[in-house]
Amino acid sequence: MTRKTLFTTVAAMAISATAALADGETVGFSQIGSESGWRAAETTLTKSQAEERGYQLQFSDAQQKQENQIAALRSFIAQGVDAILLAPVVATGWDSVLQEAKEAEIPVVLLDRQVDSSDDLYLTAVGSNLVHEGEVAGGWLVNEVGDRECRIVELQGTTGSSPAIDRKTGFENAIKDHANLSIVRSQTGDFTRALGKEVMESFLQAENGGKDICALYAHNDDMAVGAIQAIKEAGLAPGKDILIVSIDGVPDIFQAMAAGEANATVELTPNMAGPAFDALKAYWADGTEPAKFIQTESKLFTQSDDPAGEYEARKGLGY
Repeated sequence: MTRKTLFTTVAAMAISATAALADGETVGFSQIGSESGWRAAETTLTKSQAEERGYQLQFSDAQQKQENQIAALRSFIAQGVDAILLAPVVATGWDSVLQEAKEAEIPVVLLDRQVDSSDDLYLTAVGSNLVHEGEVAGGWLVNEVGDRECRIVELQGTTGSSPAIDRKTGFENAIKDHANLSIVRSQTGDFTRALGKEVMESFLQAENGGKDICALYAHNDDMAVGAIQAIKEAGLAPGKDILIVSIDGVPDIFQAMAAGEANATVELTPNMAGPAFDALKAYWADGTEPAKFIQTESKLFTQSDDPAGEYEARKGLGY
């Protein structure tokens, strides 16, 4: 299977031109940062998609800070870019800057996350159904454990982010009618491998060295990979003593699955830029407005889905 931007010094330092085609449209891209392998792949694919289409991409790494993203967007607006791509670090606090973009007649496309703003402030949003992702993960666990009691620990994403909110909601939806499954501990790991490991260590200590934990649900694969290391260091077998289900579909989780150390992942494609640029091309051509949400697929992979092969298919995508 084949998967293929001055208002502040911080924003100015973070922004660089990554495509050198002078005649193409200029697009500003405010990325959250590089907190995960999936995020790095999204950045790589966005840059390559822009280059292939002849667009000049002005890239800003916000380093997980909303104030950096707002500063970058205002810089893009001041430059008069033709469009803005925004992967918002949190869901709230965007109304003013999105209104500024609208008044400047610059279309904004949201990538992979939603905002709590009126949808007339942006052109469209490209992403998966985040609630559905959580439901798929939870549904897998329901089927896997059957009737036996299962105490679940949860590694949440960045507090206040739409993936953390929605992936939690979806998972809870999937297990709510199954009294034998319960989330006994839940804490943010901020979507990072290091914090995922640290929080998992605290879960293990609090739960009889991990012996009272049936399963881990992680809002992304990177936190799950960090947790796997913590489980191994505690003398337990990840994937066997503690079932592990997570979301994103990054190469390292497929390696873990191939080794029997993770059980399932729900893929989130990192190619959000392709559909975003398609929508912008049509809008620039004749004013065609896309649907307000362009949904990507959320596919479940387990140990029976050739995880070694899936790793090979993804490892060159910039994760």
